[in-house]
Amino acid sequence: MALFLDILFLLGGMALILLGANGLTDGSSSVAKRFGISDLVIGLTIVAFGTSAPELMVSLVSSIKGCAQLAIGNVVGSNIFNILMIVGLTAVVMPIKVQKNTITNEIPLVLLSSLALVACASDIVLDGGVGNVIGRGDGILLLLFFTIFMRYTFSIAKSSGEESGEQIKLMPIWKSLLFIVLGLAGLIVGGQLFVDGASGIARSLGVSESVIGLTLVAGGTSLPELATSVVAAVKKKPGIAIGNVIGSNLFNIFLVLGASATVSPLPLGNIGISDMLMLVVSSVLFWAAGWFFKDKTITRIEGAIMVALYVGYIWWLISGC
Repeated sequence: MALFLDILFLLGGMALILLGANGLTDGSSSVAKRFGISDLVIGLTIVAFGTSAPELMVSLVSSIKGCAQLAIGNVVGSNIFNILMIVGLTAVVMPIKVQKNTITNEIPLVLLSSLALVACASDIVLDGGVGNVIGRGDGILLLLFFTIFMRYTFSIAKSSGEESGEQIKLMPIWKSLLFIVLGLAGLIVGGQLFVDGASGIARSLGVSESVIGLTLVAGGTSLPELATSVVAAVKKKPGIAIGNVIGSNLFNIFLVLGASATVSPLPLGNIGISDMLMLVVSSVLFWAAGWFFKDKTITRIEGAIMVALYVGYIWWLISGC
């Protein structure tokens, strides 16, 4: 019975988080539009934040509640899922043509963020510490990286002269404010329920919070990106998946984990170097798949290899429980 309730909490919490993120994004975007802010700026800030809101809320609540392994596992697992499953499945549906600038500039940033996380989480190796902890100093450093990334994003957006692909809906001010309030409420309540449900499932099944964070929580918070990317591939716009994954992965490490560690230091616990290395390997594979084998294209075969690697990683995690 307890496990059934935990599953209900998990599903109900995720539903509230997704609804809350959509409401907050729509309401905030409408208010910003009324103040004359361009669709491009809204898309790069409010909309981008909205797509990362599930990871942010789950990790922040986990950090506050002392469930550090859920917070870290959520980010590490989500980023692995984003690359191997989202890019992989999208490429299986429709091969992805990758622009040269993306291969030389944006994808290396994903690898850099993964390496930065490994460096922040390697206290035992680098400093001879008694345990690996992503501390407040690390969190502040990651947030500084995030500001640099946002500055870079705005600079390339302005130089390209392109507007955001998002169509911002203009709503009455009362409706916008209502969406913002209800969206925030959904995020807060949903985040509490989701973390409580995930922790309860871990206890009921006798597995660590790290495994739940790397698998169930990570997959759940990444479902919006997965749905968006697969639909884009079906509509013959698979390149959207690349931007989706790059933005989500950088937001997850620099903003989500940076904010969570700044609120409260995050001991890694059972999240080991093998999980961090899997993140780095996924990032390298992401870059190599677009650069080599076929001219700047992630093919169906490469996508299938990515999906198989993810399935193997999850099997390895679960079998080790």
